[in-house]
Amino acid sequence: MYKLVNSCSKSKFIPLLSYPSPAISANWASSSRNEISKRNSRFSRVLGGESGRVRSYSSESDKECIEYDVVIVGAGPAGLSAAIRFKQLCQQKDAHLSVCVVEKGADVGAHILSGNIFEPRALNELFPRWKQEQAPVDVPVTSDNFWLLSQNRAFSIPSPFGNNGNYVISLSQLVRWLGKKAEELGVEIYPGFAASEILCNEHNEVTGIATNDMGVAKDGSRKENYQRGVALKGKFCYSNLYLVCFLQRSFPKLHSIHKRGQGQHQTYALGIKEVWEIDADKHQPGSVLHTLGWPLDQKTYGGSFLYHMKDRQVAVGLVVALNYQNPFLNPYEEYQRLKCHPAIRPLLEGGTVLQYGARTLNEGGFQSIPYPVFPGGAIIGCSAGFLNVPKIKGTHTAMKSGMLAAESAFSMLQEGLKMENYWDNLRSSWIWEELYTARNYRPAFEYGLYPGLALSAVEHYILKGRSPVTLNHGKPDHEATREAQLFSPIEYPKPDDAVSFDISTSLYRSNTNHDHNQPSHLHLRDPTIPENVNLPKYAGSEARYCPARVYEYIPDETGDLKLQINAQNCLHCKACSIKDPTQNIEWTVPEGGGGPGYTIM
Repeated sequence: MYKLVNSCSKSKFIPLLSYPSPAISANWASSSRNEISKRNSRFSRVLGGESGRVRSYSSESDKECIEYDVVIVGAGPAGLSAAIRFKQLCQQKDAHLSVCVVEKGADVGAHILSGNIFEPRALNELFPRWKQEQAPVDVPVTSDNFWLLSQNRAFSIPSPFGNNGNYVISLSQLVRWLGKKAEELGVEIYPGFAASEILCNEHNEVTGIATNDMGVAKDGSRKENYQRGVALKGKFCYSNLYLVCFLQRSFPKLHSIHKRGQGQHQTYALGIKEVWEIDADKHQPGSVLHTLGWPLDQKTYGGSFLYHMKDRQVAVGLVVALNYQNPFLNPYEEYQRLKCHPAIRPLLEGGTVLQYGARTLNEGGFQSIPYPVFPGGAIIGCSAGFLNVPKIKGTHTAMKSGMLAAESAFSMLQEGLKMENYWDNLRSSWIWEELYTARNYRPAFEYGLYPGLALSAVEHYILKGRSPVTLNHGKPDHEATREAQLFSPIEYPKPDDAVSFDISTSLYRSNTNHDHNQPSHLHLRDPTIPENVNLPKYAGSEARYCPARVYEYIPDETGDLKLQINAQNCLHCKACSIKDPTQNIEWTVPEGGGGPGYTIM
């Protein structure tokens, strides 16, 4: 029995006004709760046997079990593409196999955040008539600029991105469209259900997943709306980054996926993004801008993007590699500084922020691709590290990986072939070729900004990805953080409430919502470490790398600083579990339906 573990809940990551009115926020929360209620009712009918699903008692869990042929956890680009491709094969071969998708967001696309310049290569293969079928991919790139920023100036440099034929899109809108296409093919989709447990048999083979219980209070007692989670078992399953990490922690010897793959650890970046509505005379649909340099120092890899969408909307974001050294660096505040740059501020002035969000990106690329097949499962999408860093694109590769995995799983179920064929098919696909030629760009910047630019230029214009050597990544991101005594605190300017804003204002624009009376989904493995290690050694860096003020050091009654975790603020970006220098923070899933509520990200 095989599960495809989907990485691309990303991949998750929507419109409000500059200062959203309480009525708008309340309407969104009300409609979100209504939608979850409808889905709960629908799921309950499945539990009641109305859909004809097989109900049983799971030997690996005390929860009631529902059996499908395919269980997908995470309705992201990879998971939905796999579901669609699998059902397409079912239609072509007249096979009757069931597919279920569970999604922890309140709705499909609610946790989806990306830049996003979209390369339609995989979509062309999945839906050759996507234009006629009104996919929300309708703003072609019209210009492609690349700037190197100093504090007060912008220098135009040659653009290496090659965005001709690509589109400026909202990935959350595209994912919702894919969700509708999946349902038309017979896929059952259930938003508002969080996969919290991997089920294994006595042979340590993954046999399914279980959703967490709903309606549990902070003290562990059952509230009036308590609903027991369920076990979902199938021939294969997609999952998100959380479950992949859980798998590696739980079965490190059995599932040493990185050692069996390309061998190197994964490396990450934190992407922070807003969508603005700007004046019509400033709007240029399809205009694309990327920058390097300021506000980041020369040892910190990252850059910004500014994409003109439709309807006078502009996506503005900053990506900061999480292997930065200075514990005083605050990615959120760096983003506020970026927007105040004299080359960027005039575009935004007079505009309105519609939405805010943040998300981590897997930047390891070719060197970090894990062996994607393990006993009972396989990995697809962003958690497998298929992002093409120099292109700053991973949606098309995530979708293609889901399609390849679906084809391998279908062949396994119908023809008795081995699921390991997925690994072979992946290496013979255009994903492998694309990531191989891009493999040295990200590690080149381990040497600093200008050496990285020089090495990247040689790779792109002279060697064209055919370098005889493959560069290695540096330290894992959490090990890169250096002690605070080696740096001076960074004084960030106060927000002006016109272009730059405080975190509370931004957080409100993310539509983030969690039931306050539930157990925290953020756990400290050792509760003494924040005050005894992180605060004296790293100046409490968790209070800065989190883009949602989840972690705060608050004086107690004696004046000593104590860590306070505001789990209800969480954007599900997962930067904390990656960047924490002591790896003391464990990110788990909250109650289903919680988190951000993106619609245009």
